[in-house]
Amino acid sequence: MPNLAIFVWLLNIVVDTVGHMVFKHAAITEHDSEWHRWKKMLSSFSLWIGIICFCVEFALWLVLLSILPLSLGVLLSAFNTVAIMAAGRIMFREMLDPMRILGITFITVGVALVGGYA
Repeated sequence: MPNLAIFVWLLNIVVDTVGHMVFKHAAITEHDSEWHRWKKMLSSFSLWIGIICFCVEFALWLVLLSILPLSLGVLLSAFNTVAIMAAGRIMFREMLDPMRILGITFITVGVALVGGYA
């Protein structure tokens, strides 16, 4: 796999993970009504950072697909799930049950195999 593809892939993972984390942060608001919660979320700095992250992630995804075949890009993008789950565990203390840990392991091994033979 070309160095540029590895760089864009890693940058894609970081931007995607940050986007999910700031969306989660924006969504954690408690208010009397749903209307007030949505108003608070829409005025949240985190929400807009997340939107920007997903726009950047979209552009990075297009760059990655211009470098790699779609079949390889889609398989490598599965690692985003692992990064998001790990970040959710660290930042929001979300629980990872044994089945999720097994799933993370399978995804990681699969990405390593795909990336190693690309």
